[in-house]
Amino acid sequence: MTAFLADLSVSALSPPTTRPAGYSRPLRVAATDLSAAVLRGAVVVDIRPQSARAVEGTLPGALAIEPALLADRLDSSAPTRLALAVDQDVEWVLVSSDGSVSARVATALQQLGLRNVVDVAGGYRALRAEGGVGAVSSAQHLRREARSISAH
Repeated sequence: MTAFLADLSVSALSPPTTRPAGYSRPLRVAATDLSAAVLRGAVVVDIRPQSARAVEGTLPGALAIEPALLADRLDSSAPTRLALAVDQDVEWVLVSSDGSVSARVATALQQLGLRNVVDVAGGYRALRAEGGVGAVSSAQHLRREARSISAH
């Protein structure tokens, strides 16, 4: 799976406009709806490179995973999967700087069989503008995963 995303030319793809077959959730969530997604148990993944997080700011509570590693971390059958990746139905919410990269990566992951991958429309910038940057930090399920990752 990693090779698929590593080879993905995100600048060449356009944002998704249709759902993959069998996909019932919206393709994107509004920045104002991130808190509700987290309360449902969604896992928020910040896919911005470290350099962008350093300039724009962090997203406390989100897992920071760059796109090239994402498929193997979210796929429940991969040996390098996250502990939270228990099956293909986990709800993942991707965040990029402005939402364009996360939209394309979410679509690619959906095509690989991850049914509940969405992104935040407008990305981190929309979250910051709406005051939603802190929406993720209180989620207990994300705190446990962050502790297990940082313990390695």
